[in-house]
Amino acid sequence: MNTDAIRQLIEAGLPGARAEVRGDDGVHFEAVVVAEAFTGKLPLARHRLVYATLGERMGGEIHALQIKALTPAEAAA
Repeated sequence: MNTDAIRQLIEAGLPGARAEVRGDDGVHFEAVVVAEAFTGKLPLARHRLVYATLGERMGGEIHALQIKALTPAEAAA
């Protein structure tokens, strides 16, 4: 799995989202995701939305994913 593929999956699964994904070893990644869909949601619910975009890849092709999930307003601050 590579960072671009993960970014594409997240952005396709969360319409209007912008994602930036980093990871050097191909199994451990960090993602900053900005999406209107996060508005009014607690951090755990935000993470679940991101995990849902990756499906069965989590725990398999993607061993670990650190997520920073922000609304557009939070990202602009």
